[in-house]
Amino acid sequence: MALTQGFLDLPPRPGKPRERGVTHVMDKGLTTVAARGLIETAGSYVDIVKLGWGTSYVIQNLDEKLALYSELGVEVVCGGTLLEAAEARGRIDAYRSWLTARGMTCVEISDGTLDMTRQRKLELIGLFARDFRVLSEVGSKDAERVFAPYQWVEWIQEELAAGAWKVIGEARESGTAGLYRKDGEVRTGLIDEIHHSIGIDAMLWEAPQKAQQAWFIKEFGADVNLGNIPPEEVIPLETLRRGLRSDTMREILLGL
Repeated sequence: MALTQGFLDLPPRPGKPRERGVTHVMDKGLTTVAARGLIETAGSYVDIVKLGWGTSYVIQNLDEKLALYSELGVEVVCGGTLLEAAEARGRIDAYRSWLTARGMTCVEISDGTLDMTRQRKLELIGLFARDFRVLSEVGSKDAERVFAPYQWVEWIQEELAAGAWKVIGEARESGTAGLYRKDGEVRTGLIDEIHHSIGIDAMLWEAPQKAQQAWFIKEFGADVNLGNIPPEEVIPLETLRRGLRSDTMREILLGL
């Protein structure tokens, strides 16, 4: 039974395919059995599975797992680090062919590790946007590199104009860089500036930590797009979105 049909009369959540309230999950090398378990338990809430950084290039069950996710209606994207590796090796065309041969329809384009000119990144977004749904990523994986909010806004606007479907706010798997300080604290001034200049629906905020997820939901509502969610945190995140956890009950369930 869907949660919206139960005795609590919860606020509705949009169904899949979703443009808002997207949950983007990090798969660092799940077995096929574990991936099936994730979808059996939480498939209605999983929109995109990201095969983290370059793991898709070395796992031995890639084709089986892609077939499983496709069968169960979940889009798959490889981590942006794999694209950066292809760019560094001069193998972008080969990477496009590799993705196409596996039936992948989404690509992440980042420059969080590789030094890449803005022009080249925008060219890559435009190139891949012809055939793929593009998730571009803004922000550095290096916690020591802190960019001014106006710079983030400018880059996000450029990447959306170049053809990105959504722009990812970088946080790393740990949630300790980019959008956050080293201790995981949210850079609220940065996010407020992006919110007022860009809006919410065009963004996918990486938020691997529970406190970060709760902050975004309390600030922007249940249907904020959140990414880099660990597989075991998909159900806990959905309870935050529904106000079924103490962290968000007042704001979401009770409307206080």
